[in-house]
Amino acid sequence: MLFENFFGHLRTVRQHRHQVLIHCIKAGIPWRGLVHDLSKFSPTEFIPGVMYYQGNRSPNEREREVTGYSRAWMHHKGRNRHHFEYWTDYNTKTKQLEPVKMPDIFIFEMFCDRVAASKIYNKENYRDNMPLDYFLRSKHKRVIEKTTAAKLEFLLTMLRDKGEDAVFSYIRRQVRKNKRR
Repeated sequence: MLFENFFGHLRTVRQHRHQVLIHCIKAGIPWRGLVHDLSKFSPTEFIPGVMYYQGNRSPNEREREVTGYSRAWMHHKGRNRHHFEYWTDYNTKTKQLEPVKMPDIFIFEMFCDRVAASKIYNKENYRDNMPLDYFLRSKHKRVIEKTTAAKLEFLLTMLRDKGEDAVFSYIRRQVRKNKRR
């Protein structure tokens, strides 16, 4: 079982990173694809990934069910700027931890990540509406800065309505526009 989990998790992570790289290249942000999720190979993330591997969903979800939280996720979100959970800080006025606006390049990588995850977990059943549907299921529960959420939802909606070519073309234009600033 552990042997199968090891190679199953390794295969899933490699397939996911490869799909994210393809998407990031199409989006005009190849470097983000090359460095995407490298922390998943650290012992803190990889070992629980093997222990809780199921093949059809993130092992972090199973780890949460078993232990009450995911140590691997806590490690991962603190090292990967394409996760909105990374973008929180202490507000000196409200004295609370609050979400802050994500830079566009990481929103674009987050889009690529979510689409790739949907493709890897849904395999041949994948449809362009799935990343948006997944995002909307927990829309009112997540702590994400409102502009960041709106931009991600816009991209996921464009994917659903117009397809990959249109959304990657849009992202490339935005990347070029942001570079000129």
